[in-house]
Amino acid sequence: MTTTKGADQTLQINRKKIDSLDKALIALLGERERVVKDIGIYKAQNNIPALQADRFKQVVEKSVAAGKKEDLSETFITELMNAIHKESLRIEEEIKAKK
Repeated sequence: MTTTKGADQTLQINRKKIDSLDKALIALLGERERVVKDIGIYKAQNNIPALQADRFKQVVEKSVAAGKKEDLSETFITELMNAIHKESLRIEEEIKAKK
């Protein structure tokens, strides 16, 4: 049986792991959005609309498949990718407006 002190220590260790993983997730999202900026510049220079529905559908489908391998729900992955896509579109539209 785990003591209260042992359980608290395990909780703290796992919370530190989560903090580290959250930091890595944010760094990856930042890197992704920097690539989005490059794409936004290209699209603005070539008069390509920010929204590419077919491409986004592919991204979601690939993400859902990858999420299933990690035992993540389709709903969660879809909502996550929608949020990321919304931010990406905001960035691309901002770039286009500055053109």
